[in-house]
Amino acid sequence: MSRALLAHVLHRPPLLAYARATLCPVHNQFAFFLAADSDTCVVFAAWLRSSRSGAGARGLLACRIHPLRRLNCSAAEAAAGPTEEAPASPARKKRVVSGVQPTGMVHLGNYLGAIKNWVALQDLYETFFFIVDLHAITLPYDAPELSKATRSTAAIYLACGIDSSKASIFVQSHVRAHVEMMWLLSSSTPIGWLNRMIQFKEKSRKAGDENVGVALLTYPVLMASDILLYQSDLVPVGEDQTQHLELTREIAERVNNLYGGRKWKKLGGRGGSLFKVPEALIPPAGARVMSLTDGLSKMSKSAPSDQSRINLLDPKDVIVNKIKRCKTDSFPGLEFDNPERPECRNLLSIYQIITGKTKEEVVSECQYMNWGTFKTTLTDALIEHLQPIQAHYEEIMSDPGYLDNVLLEGAGKASEIADITLNNVYQAMGFLRR
Repeated sequence: MSRALLAHVLHRPPLLAYARATLCPVHNQFAFFLAADSDTCVVFAAWLRSSRSGAGARGLLACRIHPLRRLNCSAAEAAAGPTEEAPASPARKKRVVSGVQPTGMVHLGNYLGAIKNWVALQDLYETFFFIVDLHAITLPYDAPELSKATRSTAAIYLACGIDSSKASIFVQSHVRAHVEMMWLLSSSTPIGWLNRMIQFKEKSRKAGDENVGVALLTYPVLMASDILLYQSDLVPVGEDQTQHLELTREIAERVNNLYGGRKWKKLGGRGGSLFKVPEALIPPAGARVMSLTDGLSKMSKSAPSDQSRINLLDPKDVIVNKIKRCKTDSFPGLEFDNPERPECRNLLSIYQIITGKTKEEVVSECQYMNWGTFKTTLTDALIEHLQPIQAHYEEIMSDPGYLDNVLLEGAGKASEIADITLNNVYQAMGFLRR
């Protein structure tokens, strides 16, 4: 509230004689409706210095008054009964961001663990799905293939059912704010936080110190940038990625404490938090699809054997061969919950997600099958499910102009939001802006 209005209320007794004090039905708080401004209520919190006896409207006017805020409400709303409420404004959809690397072929694990779930999420949330090409260079890669793989991954998003009219689809490197924000966040991220990342330890051990670049250590900061730029509410993650999301949350809270609030406001900003602290969105099933050759290892693009995964674009005969040769066990029947049968659980879970059946329905159908019968059933279900995706993919790739326009439009929408967040952080960190 302005100083002038507060002085007007406290030091103009003749006018206050005509003020009416009542409970505002719109704001559900005690309010003064000034005669000179009958369509505006001024909402106050009052602390009585003395006895409350006789504290009606006049008693309250004599109290010490602390202004909270000034709100507009119409006289018609004020005249309505105290039981009526103002119509609620439509709530903003929560925002979800996620992406897949364009390294190797998109496989069944990427699809069931991420992309398939995105199709449902785009109807419930404001969604941003991007191809994380900057993450693809943390380990040695084939440079001439990167752009081809990026386009292919984008086409797979669309072929799987991501709708560009509902979701923003774009390439990570096409939004420059990702790299700039990463650098800003790096200055506030302790090296000890990065050293404890499990995936860094595993990948660096496999590759050897001489083949490991700094990017493999710092890419979790880029992942934090990917998420925080868009003020994300929810992030779909597999169980093995929760550590990275927790790091993102810690970085957000640290930067908010270091540069947000009053510190930011003193530099001309709006104050408050610079970043929203996101939550994990873990799908109930299919969040982690395991290797066809080892039920204890995640299905991965980096696994040396192509036999370990079903690629979304694998032709029919290749799928038949991979399922026929996949690792099983010698136990009788099929079951989900036996810890000694990780391969059995994995294959049943794949079948459950592909068919859309419940766990109980799968158990009822398959518990007495032998492996030969079940492998045929699973193979048929996979081919039937993937064939329309493969056909749609070929159609999209035959029209490069359409794909370019989808990515251009998606990057434009993403940049509008990302640039606002980036500029706020630059301001809060004290940079001289152009």
